[in-house]
Amino acid sequence: MLRRAIAAVAGGGVTQPWRMTSRRHSSVVSSAVNNMLLRSLKDHYVEVSKMTPPPKVSPPADFTILKGALDSNGPVLKRSYNNEEISISVMRLANIVEDEDGNDDDEGEINQLFVHVDVSKPGMSNSLHFLCGLYPDALGIHSVALRPKSSEEGFLMVPNNYTGPLFENLDEETRDAFHSFIEERGINESLFPFLQAWLYVKDHRNLMRWFKSAGGFINGQQNA
Repeated sequence: MLRRAIAAVAGGGVTQPWRMTSRRHSSVVSSAVNNMLLRSLKDHYVEVSKMTPPPKVSPPADFTILKGALDSNGPVLKRSYNNEEISISVMRLANIVEDEDGNDDDEGEINQLFVHVDVSKPGMSNSLHFLCGLYPDALGIHSVALRPKSSEEGFLMVPNNYTGPLFENLDEETRDAFHSFIEERGINESLFPFLQAWLYVKDHRNLMRWFKSAGGFINGQQNA
């Protein structure tokens, strides 16, 4: 009788019980992992939502905040200077500077920024584009380039043509003149407090959106 049962199984007469068990076990594990992940994402979302935002800081008087800047990768501030249009975009440094003991500088405080300054004139196809390092007490120019005018899609554009020499290869008199050029247009360390606070708010908003979107994906909700 035992032999007949074994033969029946081998011949496909009955379903192999361990395969059914394996499939049920896999489904249970997958559901448990999803639930655990969703709980974790929700907990982090709630924790981030309770973070105290930085004090509200206004930009220097001559600058205006662009509408929708928090939800885009484009310019943050703009102003007019004579017949010129000036726009400013900002981002954090990609790498956190560490001190000699290997600790994050100022416990992760945003104290170094990359600032893109775009100066355009009516009727001209190119604009003068500055990449600067902005600090609480100073601003330094990394590069100056002539580029096509920035589009509404943002400031990260890869030029097709030669845009100019390395800034460090220019003579000191020319470098000083470029610094005076942007300072005359209000591009200096006075921008730092607003741009620092603005980045904190943007990072906070992006983090909350990420936790919510990741949870929606796990749940199969496309527009979470």
